[in-house]
Amino acid sequence: MVKPAIEFYFDFSSPYAYVANEWIDALAARHGRTVRRHAILLGVAFAAAELKSPVAYPLKREYSLHDFARSARFERVPYVQPTPFPIATHHAARVFWWLHDTQGDAPAAQWARSAFRAYFTQGVVLSDPGALRELAQASGLDAAAAEAAWNDPIWKDRLREANEQALRAGLFGAPFFVVDGEPFWGNDRKAQIERRLAEGPF
Repeated sequence: MVKPAIEFYFDFSSPYAYVANEWIDALAARHGRTVRRHAILLGVAFAAAELKSPVAYPLKREYSLHDFARSARFERVPYVQPTPFPIATHHAARVFWWLHDTQGDAPAAQWARSAFRAYFTQGVVLSDPGALRELAQASGLDAAAAEAAWNDPIWKDRLREANEQALRAGLFGAPFFVVDGEPFWGNDRKAQIERRLAEGPF
C-alpha cells in the first residue's frame, strides 16, 4: 500500500525552508514516503496571519540572523547570509509550478534545490530577472521558456491558487509540513516529524 506523501510548503526566501529542503527527502525515504513540494509566497501567509518576517523586528533581527546560520551548521549544509534579504520570490515560484505541472515532481524539486542553493550559498538574487535567467540556464532549463513562464498569467494564477490552498491547509509560516493530515511548522520540527512517521500520532 502506497503511503501518502509528506506535503512540504516553502518560500524560496526562507532560510529555514532552505535547510529543511536539504533533509526532507532523506527523512521521507527512511519511512517509505515521498515529498510533495508546494512553492508559496510567505508575504501572503504573513498578511493573512497579521505577521511579519522575524528580521523585520529589531529585537529579533540579530538573533534570527545568527540562528539561520547556526541551523544550517547543525544540519551540516552550507550557508551564506544573502543580501538583499528577504526578497520577492514570485518569479522563482512560478518557474517551480511551470515545471511541476508540465514536467513533473522531479524537475520541479531539482529547480527548488538549485534556486535555494543559489540564493543561500552563492547570493544569487532570485528577484532579479537577469540573475534568474542565468540560473535557469545553469540549471539546464531553457532560460527564455522559464522567463516566459514567470510572466505568463497561467503560472501567475497557478501560484495564486497554491497560496490559497496553503492558507486553507493552515499555513502561516515556512517551512510548513503536513504528515497524514497533521501540520508541523518549522525546520526545528524534524525530530517530531520523524517520530510521527515511525510511530504514528503521539
